[in-house]
Amino acid sequence: MDNYTNENTARRYKAHVSILGTTQLHIGNPYVIGWWSAAFPGFGHLLLSKYIRGFVLFIWEVFVNVKSNLNLAMMYSFQWEIDKAKEVLNTRWLLIYIPVYLFAVWDSYRTTVDMNKVYVLAEREEHPFNSFSIGALEINYLDKRSPLMAVIWSLFVPGLGQLYLHRIVTAFFVIVWTVVFFYFSHGLEAISLLFLGKIKEATNVINGEWLLFFPSIYGFAVYDAYINTVENNKLYEKEQRFYFVKNYQSRNFQILKGQKVK
Repeated sequence: MDNYTNENTARRYKAHVSILGTTQLHIGNPYVIGWWSAAFPGFGHLLLSKYIRGFVLFIWEVFVNVKSNLNLAMMYSFQWEIDKAKEVLNTRWLLIYIPVYLFAVWDSYRTTVDMNKVYVLAEREEHPFNSFSIGALEINYLDKRSPLMAVIWSLFVPGLGQLYLHRIVTAFFVIVWTVVFFYFSHGLEAISLLFLGKIKEATNVINGEWLLFFPSIYGFAVYDAYINTVENNKLYEKEQRFYFVKNYQSRNFQILKGQKVK
């Protein structure tokens, strides 16, 4: 039986390779993850590969944000039109926005702390994990990718960096919502008008309420693609090192600590 087959015989695994992507444990900064949840609920959990929780919080954020006119109020507040901001806010929706928003930040911070502990324990166990997966629809395997290329593709369209890294679930989700944001914000229509020099028309056609979602989704796509590419490369190197030691290193090989080579 191949020792690299994941048969759930260990207590903890550092990673799992499937046709939908590579899910792995790695050390994360709880404050950074919490900040991403504050920037947009759900992003912190997606960075931790907690997909279901992340998707629920993300969709909740978009739905309640639009219903409460939160982004619209933010636009007016940026223009120092405080009275208009107060007028457009729908408190019926805003009051249920606050507790879930706080939960997203707190839970992502707490989960990061817990997962860091699990990673340390899994690292000590060093149980082998699968590094290749093939199915009827996809093939996935561990290899090294370029963090720079992941960033560049994410800047073109959010989600492409995740596709490059083979994070299929996150890529599909981010791409779909990028299309939704472009459609409702009329962003591409405004860009085409700008190219034609029709600045006033571009300003009139844009929907600022939906446009405000773009900084968060672009920032997340770039950060997620870069960080996960770096961690993917580390995982690849560890798996290669483990394989070479197991199959090629002599059992008599020893590293003598504290002795100088003459």
